[in-house]
Amino acid sequence: MKTIILGALALIAPAYALAADVPATSYDWRSNWPTHHVFADGTDLGLTLKYQFDLDRFSHDEGTYEDAQTNRRKEFGFFVRKKGVYDATVVFDFQAKTWLDTFFRVQSKALLGDDYGALRVGFMKTPVGFEGNTSTGTTSFLESSLPMQAVYANRRLGIDWALTRKQYLIQLGYYHGGNLQGDLDGRMVAGRAAWTLHNSPGDVLHLGLSLSRETPDGTTDGRGRYTPPNIRLRALPEAGLITQRLIDSGTLSVADHVDRRGLEGLWIGGPWSVQSEYLDARVKLVDKPAFIAHGWYAFGSWVVTGESRTYNSGNVADVVPKGPWGALEFLVRYSTLDLDDGPVLGGTEHDWTFGANWYITKYLKLQGNYVRATSDRRDLRIDPHIVEVRAQIMF
Repeated sequence: MKTIILGALALIAPAYALAADVPATSYDWRSNWPTHHVFADGTDLGLTLKYQFDLDRFSHDEGTYEDAQTNRRKEFGFFVRKKGVYDATVVFDFQAKTWLDTFFRVQSKALLGDDYGALRVGFMKTPVGFEGNTSTGTTSFLESSLPMQAVYANRRLGIDWALTRKQYLIQLGYYHGGNLQGDLDGRMVAGRAAWTLHNSPGDVLHLGLSLSRETPDGTTDGRGRYTPPNIRLRALPEAGLITQRLIDSGTLSVADHVDRRGLEGLWIGGPWSVQSEYLDARVKLVDKPAFIAHGWYAFGSWVVTGESRTYNSGNVADVVPKGPWGALEFLVRYSTLDLDDGPVLGGTEHDWTFGANWYITKYLKLQGNYVRATSDRRDLRIDPHIVEVRAQIMF
């Protein structure tokens, strides 16, 4: 399946060479970087880039973490699309050496004459996780919340269908074959439904739910050693330049399947917004009691300069600044995760995060977070204070 998908997407590459013959055009550097070209027939061909540099500083952490500053993401990709007909993209993160969105999508109206939704095939995000399905370049905080890190299944190879309307969204997917890194073998079915009771700029009320069932496969390494199917749920203390978790379920084996569920809500009223989500995962084990993890987060946002958070097609994006000095946003988030269940003592954690975002232009952003984490795992308590800063360029 991986060979078929990558081969199909490779057919896009010759078209990209056409862009080299396109003459340069004048542009406004603040709002229109010419990183793509639209041909006479409506075909839009372009590059994507996301570069993030982070700085993390730790205190009150019992010597667990070291201060760090380095590249967080170095993503490069390209896309080709024709509005109302199709779109395709390929993205690779050179910092993590990981494939990201790599898919082809076609609109049913272009084929059937009526709009029955869009069909997508390739490597893409699974639908359980509102915050997880937000682009890492347009997240309100530097890192995902605790429950999102533990429960979200990230990207898988597969096929999905989505029907998007002004007042609702329905998405169904089937995934088989793990990811493009050769990991996470198994099968998954997933779905998401969302209702947007209000949907206009600066006035949004979104409610949704999502479900998935993943059946992992065992693996056999090059020496013929078999590892039975397993699941591991864990989370970092909302800091991305470290690897040691404060809470961790450990390897749960032998895993028959894992069910994930999510409930999500979003309200945007002018410069104010509130977003919240509940997530849980139930891991069905062979000859053992099931393990259940659960958590939730909620955050509020105020855009001091008066703009509103952007909402489109069931998801959120960055604030688009209107003034010459950009837009300024203040935020606060509470998140909690419980990985203690029966004999599994994975620990509990809750974090308070205070944030500020300066949207200098639609392409340039500075972010700052202060995280106050509190954890308890097997009577070991580590409560780090974390200061994080990020500079980002994205187009």
